Amino acid sequence: MVTKRLSDSPNEPDEADVTRADSLAREIFSDVANKWALLIIESLGERTLRFSELRNEVEGISHKMLTQNLRMLERNGLVDRKVHPTVPPRVEYTLTEPGQGLRATVDGMCDWTHRYFGHIEASRRSFDG
Repeated sequence: MVTKRLSDSPNEPDEADVTRADSLAREIFSDVANKWALLIIESLGERTLRFSELRNEVEGISHKMLTQNLRMLERNGLVDRKVHPTVPPRVEYTLTEPGQGLRATVDGMCDWTHRYFGHIEASRRSFDG
């Protein structure tokens, strides 16, 4: 197996090695590679959304899961949270530059899903039949 690293520097810490269970890279990968995070990133796209708008965009997500994933994405620097000083407070979410970079990967996954949907659906029918 090829080790995926952020760079090829020999002085790079093992923290950038996604194959190491205790690495920061593995933790980051685990954070963003879940269905809710991917759907939130795709929904934000190139626009800013309020919490309720985002919840409506991501069908099936609970209030709790949306809150947890937005906090995780904000912690990882992928989503920017802006609170407007109104009553009640208006909170908006938008993708940061790294979030937009990840969105390109998410878009590729969406394209892959559409491209191979029929094949996967037929394989499932065959396997389950």
